[in-house]
Amino acid sequence: MTSYKVLDVNDDLPIRTKGKVHSGKVRSVYWLTDADSKRLINEKGYNVPADTELAIMVISDRISAFDCIWQGENGLNGVPGKGIALNSVAAHWFNMFNEAGLAGNHIVDIPHPYVWIVRKASTVKVEAIARQYITGSMWRDYAKGERHFCGLQLPEDLKANQKLEQVLITPSTKGIIEGVADIPAVDDVNITRENITNNLDVFNFKSTDDVTKYEKLLVEGFELISSELAKLGQIFVDTKFEFGYVEDLNGVQQLIYIDEVGTPDSSRIWDEASYKNGKIVENSKEGFRQLLINNVPESDVLLNKDRMAEREQLAKDYILPESVMLEVSDTYVGIASKIIGKEIVIPNDPRQEVIAILDTDYGLIDN
Repeated sequence: MTSYKVLDVNDDLPIRTKGKVHSGKVRSVYWLTDADSKRLINEKGYNVPADTELAIMVISDRISAFDCIWQGENGLNGVPGKGIALNSVAAHWFNMFNEAGLAGNHIVDIPHPYVWIVRKASTVKVEAIARQYITGSMWRDYAKGERHFCGLQLPEDLKANQKLEQVLITPSTKGIIEGVADIPAVDDVNITRENITNNLDVFNFKSTDDVTKYEKLLVEGFELISSELAKLGQIFVDTKFEFGYVEDLNGVQQLIYIDEVGTPDSSRIWDEASYKNGKIVENSKEGFRQLLINNVPESDVLLNKDRMAEREQLAKDYILPESVMLEVSDTYVGIASKIIGKEIVIPNDPRQEVIAILDTDYGLIDN
């Protein structure tokens, strides 16, 4: 039996909330009562309006790929240190974005490496994707002869994993968009800039200027992270950002970064020295995705969205060796430690640590 403790279940903590806990593939969100939100804003001096809704966002160590959660043997149903690695990397980039004057983000406090306190934002329904290299799904479509992506025209004669002349913005839908003739009503479908500007309300943008602003913030954020990773001998290949609106202290709506940025889950990161020698070494979740593709009985089940029921069953039945989960842990913790400039320490019992801190320092645990 493994000696590692992972935070695999993160939606049953005894945190005082209003309403149900929202549990995603990796993060769970606990919306605080209005009284607790106001109390913490006052006690902690958070720089947000007094009536702002706050939530506790708890990350897990679960690993999601191809829209499914995967398990390991010996009850290791998560990757040791993965949650703390993702949170640490995202917080690091958010801080650098602040210092560079790009835009704010939704985090107001970090009580524990597995926990953010975030403010409520009105989410833009666009997965903001930027690419500097042709790989993954873009390359698969390109190899089949496709040259138009998200309203962009790609040149002929590109090779797999080649660097593109400029950073490309290739957005997709966040959630299902209904009632728009030229956008299929399915999650995560590629869209064009014109799709967005013609349907501002549908995508929850306030103005066309804000579409331009999100593109600017996406590219500036991408280039900042790319520049910093280059100093570490790493290539920033592609990434996904998300945006939302919040009110500042003067009641003015501001477009900010939300969710996470520049993490090994939301980005591809390659080792630069290996790339120059013609080999791709992944320092992100893409390595885990490739491992699954190469080891499951039939890779088309993972790549074909029409076989989702089979995929979900496969993920339930497919138990990964503990050695694989620990190898993935080394990837996450290793790249995160490089990025933040200090060694990531994996807690012995993250669940109990989180409960203790939220009780003692924040008064949010119902005993």
